[in-house]
Amino acid sequence: MAADYDDLRPEVRESQQDSLAAVKSANAPDPRSVVRDLDSEEYQEDAEIPGGEFVDGELTVHLVPQGEDEFVCQSCFLVRHRSQIARMDATGVYCRDCEA
Repeated sequence: MAADYDDLRPEVRESQQDSLAAVKSANAPDPRSVVRDLDSEEYQEDAEIPGGEFVDGELTVHLVPQGEDEFVCQSCFLVRHRSQIARMDATGVYCRDCEA
């Protein structure tokens, strides 16, 4: 008699059916109701952001111009010191980290 080795053992099949029945009988919320609740919370003015807060002030950033001894790598676009130049060609200047 040939044995089907791909077929599940009877105890495994029963445990899968039991766990599926448990999931179906669980009191899980309807997915559409969860989406509706999230959408309604999105439009509340007094909603709190976890770990943060709204600030009505302006963000001010002081820009420092590129120095004469600095360059912008054409691969990673970071400002580097001239000592980090690995290659200069027609396309631009590249740093040692990008050329490694």
